[in-house]
Amino acid sequence: MTKKVIIYTVAGCPKCYSAKEYLKSKNINFEEFDVRKNREKANEMIEKSGQRSAPVIDIEGTLIIGFKQEEIENALKM
Repeated sequence: MTKKVIIYTVAGCPKCYSAKEYLKSKNINFEEFDVRKNREKANEMIEKSGQRSAPVIDIEGTLIIGFKQEEIENALKM
């Protein structure tokens, strides 16, 4: 089963870039929102996570703050 993955990012953010490259390397499809360009999605990210910094990764409701490879792998296995 393919899980829905959303990543909230900011252009130029090294951790955001690393997270996206990791997901791509694992052939994981994801929807990306740049929270500086999309105020609605920025508010959504803050509401979900309580965080104002990116990246925030939402894997079927499991939130990962920052780029944490092990947490991403665990969330994808569930």
